[in-house]
Amino acid sequence: MANREQNKKILLELVKLPDNSMCADCGASDPDWGPYKLGVFVCLNCSDVHRSLSSHVKSIKLDFWDDELVEFMKSNGNASAQALYEKAVPPYYYRPRENDSVVLREQWILAKYERLEFKGETKYPPIPYTTGWLWKKGKENTQFLKRKFVLSERQFTLTYYNKENESKGPKAVISIKDLNATFQPEKIGHPHGLQLTYQDADHTRNLYVYHESPEEIVTWYNAIRAARYAYLKTAYPTGSDEELIPKITRNYLKEGYMEKTGPLQKEPFKKRWFILDSQNRKLFYFKGQLDAEELGVIFIGTESNGYSVKACIPKNARGNKWKCGVMVETPERQFVFMCEQEREQREWLDALRQVVSRPMAPQDYAIEANLHY
Repeated sequence: MANREQNKKILLELVKLPDNSMCADCGASDPDWGPYKLGVFVCLNCSDVHRSLSSHVKSIKLDFWDDELVEFMKSNGNASAQALYEKAVPPYYYRPRENDSVVLREQWILAKYERLEFKGETKYPPIPYTTGWLWKKGKENTQFLKRKFVLSERQFTLTYYNKENESKGPKAVISIKDLNATFQPEKIGHPHGLQLTYQDADHTRNLYVYHESPEEIVTWYNAIRAARYAYLKTAYPTGSDEELIPKITRNYLKEGYMEKTGPLQKEPFKKRWFILDSQNRKLFYFKGQLDAEELGVIFIGTESNGYSVKACIPKNARGNKWKCGVMVETPERQFVFMCEQEREQREWLDALRQVVSRPMAPQDYAIEANLHY
């Protein structure tokens, strides 16, 4: 007969082992759940995904484990599962992290354990997914319409068409060189919402898309990453995967509403949506969170180059409803923003200081030179 406390003690010792101390699926620390037919240790969020896919999951601390299951967990574990189910994950394929959207985690878990995409027997992504249909938000309205997208790894382009009649030509041909993709389900209002961002002349252009199928949208995302990876290997032939993979796509360091005043700091404050793109050291601001183009962009350099970030209380301010100030100083001018809550103020200060404290790379000086306030 199984000894409940003894088995619990064994499991708690197993989860302390280096290979098991992080979630097998997203890397979160201190996992305390076990999909016991797979023999892995996962976090609460990933256990919910396993459970929703009809996998058998038990709590290490709360549930009863019989001797046979404990022995199975003992003889397997995260490292063994990784060697089997992640044997052939392509370098460009996005491995979800702790705070990523549900659709990314869900499809990663399905791809690994159910579709067995990474055991080395199939190639990814399937060719048909380079051409297909996505629901795209209109530039001037909130309506989503079905549009054809074509991704060409050979030409390093993503093309989309506004009408079903392709004889009129594409609406846009987007260079993979400047393309970023990041999941934004809450902002877009769809669990599979994806934001595509690229450089369009002097502006940064945002496209907001989704697909009804979670597998399709994640396949599109990884197909874009595959094309970006191929481009980076061409553009930086001596670059290692360790250097290039973080550059494939990126999530933005911080987003949210702040109030903004003008250069004299006497103009009325207006509510704006801000996005901090830490990789390019740019702070964008938009009239609304789903705008296609930014109203303006601020380069965030280093202290040695005349940039600083601090909390502030603005003087002579008109129209501001929020009271928690953030000042960004550049060599050209001071920018004053107001946050609704102290927590938001702290988060913005922390995020901006992360960028200010990071040394500038050679390409950052070119970005700085091309921005005018």
